Amino acid sequence: MILTLSMGMLTACSQAPESATIIAGSTSVQPYAEILAEEYMALNPEAVIDIQGGGSSAGITATQTHSANIGMSSRALKDDEKNLWNVEIAKDGLVLIVNPKNPIQNLTSDQIRDIYAATITDWSQLGGTKSKINIIAREEGSGTRSAFTELIMGEEEITPKAIVQDSNGAVRQLVADDPNAIGFISLGLVTDEVKALHLDSIEATRENIMNGSYRLSRQFLFVTDGEPIGLDKKFIDFTLSSEGQRLLINEGLIPSEEGAEK
Repeated sequence: MILTLSMGMLTACSQAPESATIIAGSTSVQPYAEILAEEYMALNPEAVIDIQGGGSSAGITATQTHSANIGMSSRALKDDEKNLWNVEIAKDGLVLIVNPKNPIQNLTSDQIRDIYAATITDWSQLGGTKSKINIIAREEGSGTRSAFTELIMGEEEITPKAIVQDSNGAVRQLVADDPNAIGFISLGLVTDEVKALHLDSIEATRENIMNGSYRLSRQFLFVTDGEPIGLDKKFIDFTLSSEGQRLLINEGLIPSEEGAEK
């Protein structure tokens, strides 16, 4: 049974029994953490693992303030966060998605940057049909947005005209419903509802991420305030075990180096 506490109702982690833990943060990591928790609790019925979203920054802050035991992050830690214990649980690709009705198959990094900076505003400028590009982006504080900004935007800002969504699922749904939309989501969350674009003529696949030819990728991290103990350590160890890594691979993620060493 998973607890259903809101972020505002979290109890202090130091008071939580060893058989219960709270994991909060990145909405990109969240669905994978839920799969891991479900399997772990099936194997260990006495354990209660509560998985919550909120975004990478919120999860890291919750760890620092002890309102969550484990934070989930889909971005690298900032300088003032590097005192936290952290481990890579998997790697993920970021994918630009469009509606399946859109004839575009490939975009360059420069074209994507120009779309999100609103320098390119119409699909006809890219060889598509004449129609306004509807830009979908993630919210500030999202690890997905941070990774996209670092890897694609550089010094350019994402246009304030972008439609902002608070999860990968919401971005995917908007793109699935709009033939003129573009968005970016986790590779593992791509479905037939949307079309994944090639980046600089390279397809977004696990193999291309692992060999470095597809460059739009990021780490998924678990973060704790100090060396994990008790249930936190047991769950993280399970995540890095061959069984945990197999679950993540089956969901489209790339195994972590930590997990590969075990």
